[in-house]
Amino acid sequence: MADFVLKGHICYSESKNELITRENAYVVCVGGKSKGVFTELPQQYAVLPLKDYSDCLIVPGMIDLHIHAPQYAFRGMCMDLELMDWLNRYTFPEEAKYMELEYAERAYAIFVNALKASATTRAVVFATRHRPATELLMKLMEESGLASYVGKVNMDREAAEVLVEESAAVSASETVQWIEAVKEKYTNTKPILTPRFIPCCSDTLMEHLRQIQMAYGLPVQSHLSESPGEIDFVHFLRPDNAFYGEAYNDYDLFGKNEDNQTDVKTVMAHCVWSTDEEIDLMRKNGVFVAHCPASNMNLSSGIAPIRKYLDLGMNIGLGTDVAGGHSDSIFRAITDAIQVSKMYWRYVDQTMKPITFPEAFYMATLGGGAFFGAVGSFAEGYAFDAVVLDDTALVHPQELSVSERLERAVYLGLDTHGIRAKYVNGEKIIF
Repeated sequence: MADFVLKGHICYSESKNELITRENAYVVCVGGKSKGVFTELPQQYAVLPLKDYSDCLIVPGMIDLHIHAPQYAFRGMCMDLELMDWLNRYTFPEEAKYMELEYAERAYAIFVNALKASATTRAVVFATRHRPATELLMKLMEESGLASYVGKVNMDREAAEVLVEESAAVSASETVQWIEAVKEKYTNTKPILTPRFIPCCSDTLMEHLRQIQMAYGLPVQSHLSESPGEIDFVHFLRPDNAFYGEAYNDYDLFGKNEDNQTDVKTVMAHCVWSTDEEIDLMRKNGVFVAHCPASNMNLSSGIAPIRKYLDLGMNIGLGTDVAGGHSDSIFRAITDAIQVSKMYWRYVDQTMKPITFPEAFYMATLGGGAFFGAVGSFAEGYAFDAVVLDDTALVHPQELSVSERLERAVYLGLDTHGIRAKYVNGEKIIF
């Protein structure tokens, strides 16, 4: 692992409201960690190799807190239905194909190559319920140099027979075998427990997953309060729960449960229709919200109250939710998040001001990065994940500030054609 210095226009978040820009500055990497940003390079780092990116923008790597690898193949298609019908008609039949390892290898290679070429440096990824295909995906992710959590999906009911697992016991057994096979195999790719969502997981399976989590200490990812139809179905399946999130909390898979003295790192995608009770529990338990604005629009799910979550100081990041979301670009997710917040303010609740660009950039970096630890910033001690953007092709008739150039680069999709270099934990993976 090399130690080095990058020079350029450096942009990063210090908090949800503070977007720091440093023109012609230096950011130092030692042992895969940032040593900080400097206007003048300290003498102690002057001996390190220096890469001068001249007039380029240098930003932390983007964090995707929620993406479905097996759905990448049909992104941009099948956008004419709401969530539950979309899952049954399109998503589940596609995911069933991953029982064939040859198909999985072909499709997952496309997904991983695309993610590597994007501005994303870390992702929290759903696979399918198929153990061999999930292990293959983890191998490909590790080889890419990206950092990720990857989950073998658990589902023992309410799906096509070809996709649902034989029983809760079989699902649990397959999950344990998968964890044992991969738990210490990779450096950057780690397992995450993945109950698909409550409609697909029986109470017996959830109890098995509780026991597995206690045994292995894994983080958890799932879906929460995405659409009214989904929430109604959860209420039908678990009528004793006051709200959806309580169904996860009952099994200690919902952040920090002080009553049971358990602390599980948990990310829940969507949270569009969360009640005040559910929001209070998420905040209390430290649950991460993965805001997926494109998916929520495409599947007519609604608009998540992101201003409320930010103002409450909740853990929040962005997700592309491919293929509910049609793009794997976190830059696109930043702009979508800002735009849908304006619609929420205009048409839902005018006390909830739209989120700002610095707040959305924070969610894409430091906010979501916290799920991985000290990630998403160039502050000292943070993992050195960086993306170098060359915006010279975005010509302008006047001189712009660094912050203006950054906002413009994000809105104009520079991540699709302007990435000069990309680093994860100090390792260069795009040249």
